[in-house]
Amino acid sequence: MSATVTIPIAGFKDVYEVPTVEKALQELSPSANEALRAVYEKMLRLGGQRFTVKPSALPEMENLFQELPNFAVVLEDIRKHLALCVDSNDSIELPPMLLLGEPGIGKTHFARKLAHLLGTGFGFVPMSSLTAGWVLSGASSQSKNAKPGKVFDTFLNGEYANPVIVVDELDKASSDGQYDPLGALYELLEVETATRFVDEFVELPIDASGAVWLATANDTSRIPEPLVNRLTVYEIERPDEAGSVRIATTIYSEVRNAHDWGRQFPEAPSESTLERLAGLPPREMRRAIQSAFGNAKLAGRTEVSPDDVQPGSGNRRRKIGF
Repeated sequence: MSATVTIPIAGFKDVYEVPTVEKALQELSPSANEALRAVYEKMLRLGGQRFTVKPSALPEMENLFQELPNFAVVLEDIRKHLALCVDSNDSIELPPMLLLGEPGIGKTHFARKLAHLLGTGFGFVPMSSLTAGWVLSGASSQSKNAKPGKVFDTFLNGEYANPVIVVDELDKASSDGQYDPLGALYELLEVETATRFVDEFVELPIDASGAVWLATANDTSRIPEPLVNRLTVYEIERPDEAGSVRIATTIYSEVRNAHDWGRQFPEAPSESTLERLAGLPPREMRRAIQSAFGNAKLAGRTEVSPDDVQPGSGNRRRKIGF
């Protein structure tokens, strides 16, 4: 069960100035990059205003504390910051956060839950698959196949001026020798400079200061210290046994309720099945539960048993052939 969203839309904010875009479009030469021209036209079509959200009351978060017990410290700090915005004219404002912990303990899942709680937009940047800094901040329109970066894209195509932007696996960013993949973050994580962030492709400033930044990593030793110093670091441990049982119960319900075939199965698994699931990392739980439903169905049963839970089966590479 998800947390109830009680954070309403409070108003509008200009994330870029339309007259500035109009002028830039008029000044483009006939030989200018057609993709850049299309971006300017889209900026004019969508307009510069985006919704802002702010809490008029504290949102109900108890369900999140139950679903994500190993994130209790982070959730408590978030609740404190939201409380400061209640009965004020301030929009949502959270400090940039770094969730530090081993793979598979639910860091990215937590980030998506946070975006849902806040009722705002969501941008996702997987650093493990990126090799160039321009993916965050865009590349010059003079470059071949250049396009805007993820940050600009989130603000242009989203509806909110304060989206949650997740930089996943920050410690796995790799450089191609020409670009620093983390370079743009130094500017984006500081409110003063984020208010005039310039994407290198678009070459026009946008106000990215409203973004809620959340990074994940396994090891801070591979992240530059000046960048770590800009983040509030939370070390996320594996949940204890009771916490793992709560997480397994939640994931079981989410998978069951998301499918029509789920109504054939009980609303909750047996205690013995929960004990088996509780021994798995949260990321593996979801794969194991999905597979367990299938195993039960193939066996002609409408209830998942402990033997249906096969750890690692969803992550194993299989040979296909004859």
